[in-house]
Amino acid sequence: MILLRRLLGDVLRRQRQRQGRTLREVSSAARVSLGYLSEVERGQKEASSELLAAICEALDVRMSIVLREVSDELALAELAHTEGLTSRPVLEPIGSSSTERVPGPSSGAVAASNQVDVVVAA
Repeated sequence: MILLRRLLGDVLRRQRQRQGRTLREVSSAARVSLGYLSEVERGQKEASSELLAAICEALDVRMSIVLREVSDELALAELAHTEGLTSRPVLEPIGSSSTERVPGPSSGAVAASNQVDVVVAA
């Protein structure tokens, strides 16, 4: 089962790590306990819209960017799950022998450095 809270936590953690910031720094800026932010990042707690807005503001990233990245990752996970039910595709990094490219969890609206390509090979 694909859990939205896990995908959201992964995206928030990557955003924080890209900035080289600690949980303590972001939790302080977002006015949320360090433990709770940690649980959100690990997908153990659901973030309310208010909490998500505070975390995004603390990270200086638009919520729409975070949600787009979550949506893109969800689409990839669903595709992998669906394909896994029929032909068990192998996800390989770019540069491997590939047959089809699937857009990664970023869009043109996000800086190119945030783009990730996933290759699906049957």
